[in-house]
Amino acid sequence: MFPYKDDNPTILTPVVTVGIIALNLAAWIFLQGAGAEGPLARSVCELGLIPGEVLRTVPPGTAVPLGPGMQCVTTGAPHWWTVLTSMFMHGGWFHVLGNMWFLWVFGNNIEDSMGHGRFVVFYLVCGAAAAAAQALADSHSVVPMVGASGAISGVLGGYLLLYPRVRVHTLITLGFFITTVALPAYVMLGYWFLLQLLMGTVGALSRAQGGVAFWAHVGGFVAGLALIKPFASRELMEQRQVTLPRDA
Repeated sequence: MFPYKDDNPTILTPVVTVGIIALNLAAWIFLQGAGAEGPLARSVCELGLIPGEVLRTVPPGTAVPLGPGMQCVTTGAPHWWTVLTSMFMHGGWFHVLGNMWFLWVFGNNIEDSMGHGRFVVFYLVCGAAAAAAQALADSHSVVPMVGASGAISGVLGGYLLLYPRVRVHTLITLGFFITTVALPAYVMLGYWFLLQLLMGTVGALSRAQGGVAFWAHVGGFVAGLALIKPFASRELMEQRQVTLPRDA
């Protein structure tokens, strides 16, 4: 399922959402060479988050495979800044464009719920939580983590809690059959979260490495669920005639 729009108008101009998208695209083009082999490999090595390096669970000098004939080598220093920089690196055109589309569809409403400044902090904290979840789930991994999807997963978690019944227009493909359907957010996002949880569990049981960082998605989503209430502005929510969920 691929969402392409929602029935959820905004009040504020989503300048932060647009700014984050612009930063990601600029990083992809100017730092990663729009996918050119050399710049892409160098950016992933230097700016991607390697769990085993940050947590010091692998020795310095460990080779990190990136593909045929490409590798980087871990150092003895835990490069903590990669928790931040990895959120703006990507592995391919589909990776970056897919992430930015999800951010555009859902991010404007979350920014609208809390204001520009709070949204910056919310986004980065969710991204850090996602990185921590993936690193702890696969602490000896030497595969670099890159991508904005962990932080965006936090946006999705916040959206689910604030707007569970908003209709999300979704593209569904089943082989050669393609159709569109408008689903409540709790159906579309609930399905997405359960899929990440399932795939993360299967990967952990099979000890598979590489590919999609499913636990980053899970960690970011849970962080978004936990943080949306303290970050959302009651004044802005009242303007949109949305009631914040009450504590149990």
